[in-house]
Amino acid sequence: MKRREFIQGIFAVSAVATVTFPATLLAKESPSVTKGPNDMSFEEALKVITDGKGAKESELIKLTVPEIAENGAVVPVKVNVDYPMTPTQSVKAIHVLNTANGNARCADAMLTPANAKAYFATRVKLSKTQEVVALVELSDGTFIKTAKSVKVTIGGCG
Repeated sequence: MKRREFIQGIFAVSAVATVTFPATLLAKESPSVTKGPNDMSFEEALKVITDGKGAKESELIKLTVPEIAENGAVVPVKVNVDYPMTPTQSVKAIHVLNTANGNARCADAMLTPANAKAYFATRVKLSKTQEVVALVELSDGTFIKTAKSVKVTIGGCG
Protein backbone atom coordinates (compact mmCIF):
# COMPACT_ATOMS: atom_id res chain seq x y z
CA MET A 1 0.00 0.00 0.00
CA LYS A 2 1.29 3.36 -0.90
CA ARG A 3 1.50 6.19 1.58
CA ARG A 4 -0.86 8.41 -0.43
CA GLU A 5 -3.58 5.71 -0.57
CA PHE A 6 -3.21 5.11 3.17
CA ILE A 7 -3.69 8.82 4.04
CA GLN A 8 -6.68 9.09 1.67
CA GLY A 9 -8.20 6.04 3.39
CA ILE A 10 -7.81 7.64 6.83
CA PHE A 11 -9.55 10.80 5.64
CA ALA A 12 -12.37 8.77 4.09
CA VAL A 13 -12.93 6.80 7.33
CA SER A 14 -12.89 10.04 9.34
CA ALA A 15 -15.50 11.61 7.07
CA VAL A 16 -17.78 8.56 7.31
CA ALA A 17 -17.41 8.45 11.11
CA THR A 18 -18.25 12.14 11.39
CA VAL A 19 -21.44 11.69 9.38
CA THR A 20 -22.43 8.41 11.00
CA PHE A 21 -21.76 9.30 14.63
CA PRO A 22 -22.92 12.83 15.44
CA ALA A 23 -20.91 14.77 17.97
CA THR A 24 -23.81 14.65 20.43
CA LEU A 25 -23.43 10.88 20.72
CA LEU A 26 -19.71 11.17 21.38
CA ALA A 27 -19.91 14.10 23.80
CA LYS A 28 -19.77 13.32 27.47
CA GLU A 29 -22.66 14.41 29.57
CA SER A 30 -21.77 17.58 31.40
CA PRO A 31 -21.91 17.28 35.17
CA SER A 32 -24.72 19.11 36.88
CA VAL A 33 -23.77 22.34 38.59
CA THR A 34 -23.05 21.58 42.21
CA LYS A 35 -22.44 23.79 45.17
CA GLY A 36 -18.75 24.19 46.01
CA PRO A 37 -17.36 23.51 49.50
CA ASN A 38 -17.14 27.24 50.24
CA ASP A 39 -20.48 28.29 48.74
CA MET A 40 -22.74 29.18 51.63
CA SER A 41 -25.25 31.82 52.58
CA PHE A 42 -24.53 34.47 55.18
CA GLU A 43 -26.59 32.62 57.80
CA GLU A 44 -24.72 29.35 57.13
CA ALA A 45 -21.34 31.09 57.28
CA LEU A 46 -22.24 32.80 60.56
CA LYS A 47 -23.33 29.49 62.04
CA VAL A 48 -20.16 27.69 60.89
CA ILE A 49 -17.75 30.39 62.10
CA THR A 50 -19.43 30.92 65.49
CA ASP A 51 -20.18 27.22 65.97
CA GLY A 52 -23.86 28.12 66.34
CA LYS A 53 -23.30 30.69 69.12
CA GLY A 54 -24.20 33.70 67.00
CA ALA A 55 -22.77 37.18 67.47
CA LYS A 56 -23.83 40.36 69.26
CA GLU A 57 -23.89 43.78 67.62
CA SER A 58 -21.03 45.90 68.97
CA GLU A 59 -19.79 49.46 68.75
CA LEU A 60 -16.22 48.27 69.44
CA ILE A 61 -15.83 47.53 65.73
CA LYS A 62 -15.21 50.34 63.27
CA LEU A 63 -16.06 49.09 59.78
CA THR A 64 -15.03 51.39 56.94
CA VAL A 65 -16.57 50.71 53.52
CA PRO A 66 -17.72 53.08 50.79
CA GLU A 67 -21.43 53.92 50.69
CA ILE A 68 -21.34 53.63 46.90
CA ALA A 69 -18.94 51.33 45.07
CA GLU A 70 -18.51 52.14 41.39
CA ASN A 71 -16.79 48.80 40.79
CA GLY A 72 -18.12 45.84 42.78
CA ALA A 73 -15.03 43.80 41.89
CA VAL A 74 -12.73 45.84 44.18
CA VAL A 75 -14.53 47.25 47.21
CA PRO A 76 -12.11 48.43 49.93
CA VAL A 77 -12.88 47.25 53.47
CA LYS A 78 -11.14 48.27 56.70
CA VAL A 79 -11.91 46.76 60.11
CA ASN A 80 -10.54 48.31 63.29
CA VAL A 81 -11.47 46.80 66.65
CA ASP A 82 -11.13 48.90 69.80
CA TYR A 83 -10.17 46.02 72.09
CA PRO A 84 -7.00 45.35 74.12
CA MET A 85 -4.38 43.07 72.60
CA THR A 86 -2.83 41.59 75.75
CA PRO A 87 -1.96 37.97 76.56
CA THR A 88 -5.21 37.64 78.57
CA GLN A 89 -7.54 39.67 76.33
CA SER A 90 -7.26 39.89 72.58
CA VAL A 91 -8.96 39.62 69.24
CA LYS A 92 -8.42 36.13 67.82
CA ALA A 93 -9.92 36.64 64.36
CA ILE A 94 -11.57 39.13 62.06
CA HIS A 95 -13.91 37.74 59.41
CA VAL A 96 -15.30 39.83 56.56
CA LEU A 97 -18.60 38.52 55.19
CA ASN A 98 -21.25 39.67 52.74
CA THR A 99 -24.97 39.04 52.70
CA ALA A 100 -25.82 38.43 49.02
CA ASN A 101 -22.95 36.75 47.11
CA GLY A 102 -22.96 33.00 46.43
CA ASN A 103 -20.13 32.64 48.93
CA ALA A 104 -20.66 34.84 51.98
CA ARG A 105 -17.06 34.51 53.23
CA CYS A 106 -14.80 37.21 51.81
CA ALA A 107 -11.74 37.18 54.07
CA ASP A 108 -10.48 35.76 57.37
CA ALA A 109 -7.59 37.20 59.40
CA MET A 110 -6.22 35.33 62.42
CA LEU A 111 -4.55 37.53 65.03
CA THR A 112 -2.45 37.13 68.19
CA PRO A 113 -1.51 39.59 70.97
CA ALA A 114 1.77 40.07 69.09
CA ASN A 115 -0.19 42.01 66.45
CA ALA A 116 -0.55 44.82 69.02
CA LYS A 117 -3.58 46.21 67.17
CA ALA A 118 -6.74 44.53 65.93
CA TYR A 119 -6.83 45.95 62.41
CA PHE A 120 -7.40 44.39 59.00
CA ALA A 121 -7.79 45.90 55.52
CA THR A 122 -8.61 44.17 52.25
CA ARG A 123 -10.63 44.47 49.05
CA VAL A 124 -13.68 42.30 48.45
CA LYS A 125 -15.87 41.45 45.49
CA LEU A 126 -19.57 42.27 45.72
CA SER A 127 -22.01 41.08 43.07
CA LYS A 128 -24.73 43.61 43.89
CA THR A 129 -25.91 46.08 46.53
CA GLN A 130 -25.67 44.37 49.93
CA GLU A 131 -24.28 44.57 53.45
CA VAL A 132 -20.66 43.92 54.37
CA VAL A 133 -20.33 42.39 57.83
CA ALA A 134 -17.30 42.41 60.12
CA LEU A 135 -17.41 39.44 62.50
CA VAL A 136 -14.84 39.45 65.30
CA GLU A 137 -13.85 36.53 67.55
CA LEU A 138 -12.57 37.52 70.99
CA SER A 139 -10.17 35.49 73.15
CA ASP A 140 -12.97 34.55 75.57
CA GLY A 141 -14.78 32.72 72.77
CA THR A 142 -17.50 35.30 72.17
CA PHE A 143 -18.29 36.92 68.84
CA ILE A 144 -19.22 40.50 68.03
CA LYS A 145 -20.23 42.00 64.69
CA THR A 146 -21.22 45.13 62.83
CA ALA A 147 -22.50 45.72 59.30
CA LYS A 148 -22.71 48.47 56.70
CA SER A 149 -24.56 48.63 53.42
CA VAL A 150 -22.67 49.15 50.15
CA LYS A 151 -24.52 50.23 47.02
CA VAL A 152 -22.85 48.66 43.98
CA THR A 153 -23.39 50.63 40.78
CA ILE A 154 -22.77 49.69 37.18
CA GLY A 155 -20.41 52.00 35.34
CA GLY A 156 -20.37 54.52 38.17
CA CYS A 157 -24.04 55.49 37.78
CA GLY A 158 -26.08 55.77 40.97
